[in-house]
Amino acid sequence: MSSHQIHVFISHSWAYSNHYSTLADWIFEKSWSVGQASLSFRDFSVPRESPIHNAPTDSLLQQAIYKQIALSHVVVIPTGMYTHYSKWIKKEIEGAKYYGKPILAVNPWGQERGAGIVKANADDIVGWNSEPIVKGIWTLHRR
Repeated sequence: MSSHQIHVFISHSWAYSNHYSTLADWIFEKSWSVGQASLSFRDFSVPRESPIHNAPTDSLLQQAIYKQIALSHVVVIPTGMYTHYSKWIKKEIEGAKYYGKPILAVNPWGQERGAGIVKANADDIVGWNSEPIVKGIWTLHRR
């Protein structure tokens, strides 16, 4: 069995941290395998306690977020409606595009109306379930 370490950046708004928490639990707290591949996921998201949040300017904050995205293999973005109002999620999409990182859009709890900007920029879209999310990350990582 081969082993693969995959760096994942989960886009989030701390005002809606329950999406991040659920995704992080599903992805990082379980052992995963797909076929003969053993998957080891590493969290490259920006944690709440990170000094990145205290960056003195938007430019420095953007640089710090872009650094995390550059080190990641896949960017995961929930399509919750709050993304319409988040300038940082838009910047994270721009960072993923800039570094050529694939974007996996995740529809929370089967929402029919998701953020168009996320879906328009996603390389794949999955529902709110751990197995399709992990399979989506693995598929995008292998591209």
